[in-house]
Amino acid sequence: MVVKNYFPSQVVSDVEKMSYDYGLKVAKAIEAEWFHNERGSNRYKTNHNNFHNLRLYARGEQSIQKYKDELSINGDLSYLNLDWKPVPIIPKFVDIVVNGIAERTYDVKAYSQDPNGVAKRTQYMESILTDMRTQEFNDYVGEAFGVDLYENDKDTLPESQEELDLHMQLNYKQAVEIAEEQAINTLLNGSNYELTKKRFYYDLTVLGIGAVKTSFNTSEGVVVDYVDPADLVYSYTESPYFDDVYYVGEVKTIPINELAKQFPHLTPEDLEDIVKNKNYQSSNYNQGYNRSEQDTNKVQVLYFNYKTYMNEVYKVKETGTGADKILSKDDTFNPPEGDGNFGKLQRSIECLYDGAIILGTDKLLKWEMARNMMRPKSDFTKVKMNYSIVAPRMYKGRIESLVQRITGFADMIQLTHLKLQQVLSRMVPDGVYLDADGLAEIDLGNGTNYNPQEALNMFFQTGSVIGRSFTSEGDMNPGKVPIQEIQSGSGGNKMQSLIGTYNYYLQMIRDVTGLNEARDGSTPDKNALVGIQKMAAANSNTATRHILQSGLFLTKEVAECLSLRISDIIEYSPTKNAFIQAIGVHNVATLEEMSNLHLYDFGIFIELMPDEEEKAMLENNIQMALQQQNIELEDAIDLREIKSVKLANQLLKLRRKKKIARDQQLAQQNIQAQAQANMQTQQASAQLEVQKEQAKMQSEAQLEQMKAQLDAQKQAQEVEYKKQLMELEFQMNMQLKQMETQSVQAKEKEKEDRKDERTRIQASQQSELIDQRKSEKPPKNFESAGNDILGGGFDLGSFDPR
Repeated sequence: MVVKNYFPSQVVSDVEKMSYDYGLKVAKAIEAEWFHNERGSNRYKTNHNNFHNLRLYARGEQSIQKYKDELSINGDLSYLNLDWKPVPIIPKFVDIVVNGIAERTYDVKAYSQDPNGVAKRTQYMESILTDMRTQEFNDYVGEAFGVDLYENDKDTLPESQEELDLHMQLNYKQAVEIAEEQAINTLLNGSNYELTKKRFYYDLTVLGIGAVKTSFNTSEGVVVDYVDPADLVYSYTESPYFDDVYYVGEVKTIPINELAKQFPHLTPEDLEDIVKNKNYQSSNYNQGYNRSEQDTNKVQVLYFNYKTYMNEVYKVKETGTGADKILSKDDTFNPPEGDGNFGKLQRSIECLYDGAIILGTDKLLKWEMARNMMRPKSDFTKVKMNYSIVAPRMYKGRIESLVQRITGFADMIQLTHLKLQQVLSRMVPDGVYLDADGLAEIDLGNGTNYNPQEALNMFFQTGSVIGRSFTSEGDMNPGKVPIQEIQSGSGGNKMQSLIGTYNYYLQMIRDVTGLNEARDGSTPDKNALVGIQKMAAANSNTATRHILQSGLFLTKEVAECLSLRISDIIEYSPTKNAFIQAIGVHNVATLEEMSNLHLYDFGIFIELMPDEEEKAMLENNIQMALQQQNIELEDAIDLREIKSVKLANQLLKLRRKKKIARDQQLAQQNIQAQAQANMQTQQASAQLEVQKEQAKMQSEAQLEQMKAQLDAQKQAQEVEYKKQLMELEFQMNMQLKQMETQSVQAKEKEKEDRKDERTRIQASQQSELIDQRKSEKPPKNFESAGNDILGGGFDLGSFDPR
């Protein structure tokens, strides 16, 4: 590609760059580079026509003239009666790619990278590290003195550096980062970015290039607009991300009334002059392919950004007190020579100019330094353009797309389809051959011959036919089978060949694009395993991954631009309060942070939600871990809520390690508890034996003691008994002695009494004897009757001491 440069020099003063003439030179240089005819065409027209043709292929509406030229003979199509409508093969594959990618959800993540945000993050991380390192000490102080020394929640405290890293990624989020994410999402929703996203994904698939534009105005705030790549102009670049272009713009066809509204400085005379003197040739611009789009009340305006540099110059003056005073000057300032009190500070920074010109005229509608330029806070010398463009398969300025790869195969499929129509139109049904002479030789036996109509009726209804092997003369009849089928299968092989060719080119489209049967689900192999089909679908997704990554790049660029534009809304836009309240609807706590949001610097990244295959792999890992009891159900719930598969797998590994460690610790504790229980059982057993022996000894001692006590009591009782017996014996002895004394006395008394009795008796007997002698009475017995004898039955020996 040969690009001629007609641009004015950038090594001029800032005052000259801001002039009308300099802006007109830039605009005319862009027009010359893109709209100047060389050999009957130009860069803009070529791009526009190529993109137009690709879009027609993607819609299944490509031109049929090439197919007519292929099948015609010297331009004559009078003998062809075909349906020329293109077969819509490419739209199917385009829809598969675009719808599959556009449905992938994502989250816009903001990361505070300014010194204040980094300091907060570092402070929080150090506080957790401090709690982790002093955990034992804090627990001891809490138990001993009831003082909580933890700076963070003890229950959620990480246990390792790996867990801390995950905690910082999953759980830690500053309020200002949440506010920034909500602000970006609010702006995206306000601009209907989901619709814009589907459009540039369609462009990336069909054209191989996608573009969006972010702009700011005081009435609407920040707006994200779709940009048609066919209307783009940009400086030559070989970067697929267009990060080194120094100008970029787009061509818009707008009515005169819209032109007057956008540029209110135009007078009615200016507008009338524009309408009369618009001088562009339709062959140069986008009306070249469709003249019906021309409208005399519309003009084509080229809007563009031009990146250059400006000099920031400061005059340094030394005051009488020795201090330095700095004053802003333009880049033409030079300090007086020989005066040591004056100095000069200078630096070059990028700047952006906004311009607009009516194509085909010298009417420059706008040329000014862009207001509210987007400068990354990390480097204020850089500036971002309003346009974000990406072409993932660009080489040496040439752009390749998915549809462009397969247009040739789509043409061959269309030609094959037309050939199939030709073959079908020339195919005839099977017929029958009727031998009239053979029928004439047949006599039905009733005097009539076999006529052709009856023979055909019988054949078609029953499949049977009557014939004669010999003629009426007895010769062999060559027409013995009067009716025979005619097989007209000449077109069958051609049909099979054309169908095979059709399938071949369809498979070529799948091979070239990577969109296999598993991706579109058209003809999956019934014998293929589910895992094989999933692998095929995953490979197909990989083949179109560059389109997904390009779309995410555009989304990231838009989010970064919106992040920088938020500062403009809060500082300059009259819709500031409404914008803050819109963010506050989601989180009132961020309102205070929102008021100072423009002071922060954020890093923006896109967190892509996992697709079905990645979700299935993660779920498979979770199920395996659950079956092996490596994680708990609560862990599985937490894992499913994480949107990043990478972080989810990391957390799964961490929870699995912790669960295994807990199980091992629990098993060790169980072993220790069992050993301790066994030891306690043995100790209890031994102690029981000791206690048993002690109880036995104690019982024996108590028994001996009781025996001793019993013996003592027995002895005491014996002593008492003996004492009592002795007392009794003494008393009895005394009584015996007394009785003996009394007995002796009684005996003596008795003796005396008996003696007296005997004396008395003797006296009486003598008296009686005397009386007997005197009276001469018979003899008288004076013996006792036996009651006066004392026997041996009275023994006092039982009262003797024992």
